[in-house]
Amino acid sequence: MKSQNTLKLIAACACIYWPVASFAQHSGHHGHTSTPAPSAYAGEQTRRIKALSASDITSLQAGAGMAYAKAAELNGYPGPAHVLELKTQLKLSEQQRTATEALMASHQAQARVLGSQLVEAERALDTAFASKTANTASVNALTQRIGAVQAQLRAEHLQTHLQQTSLLEPTQIASYQRLRGYSQ
Repeated sequence: MKSQNTLKLIAACACIYWPVASFAQHSGHHGHTSTPAPSAYAGEQTRRIKALSASDITSLQAGAGMAYAKAAELNGYPGPAHVLELKTQLKLSEQQRTATEALMASHQAQARVLGSQLVEAERALDTAFASKTANTASVNALTQRIGAVQAQLRAEHLQTHLQQTSLLEPTQIASYQRLRGYSQ
């Protein structure tokens, strides 16, 4: 009985000691040092606007989708860019093609304006921090502006999918779903 109690005590001590020893080793205690892993952000500190990559900026200024309309696209609301890519397979009428091209042109123009506004709003936030002038009030105002522009941009993309869907027949929408790989 005494040896079983001794074994239990040893096991309990081991359960406490090894995690503590392991923590101490990895946190630099007891003479052991370890190099912390670099941040996932390492290298991004040299960006012109820290929160946006060069690719993000280019895409926003070009009016690219950037997955803003994914809720529409994946729930059966086609987008004009892909409808135009698939115009032959979808058997678009001349009227549908013309209307889709006009929708796409209008959408691209608006998405470019909003994308540029979002880049500028992010630049203003970055500048506030870079210049060490950021404070509670300015951060609240700047992030509210960013959020408002993001909402407008996303709504623009989603509304375009709604408008495109109204230009198509149900059979064309079903074909679009199949051609895009969303259904059988």
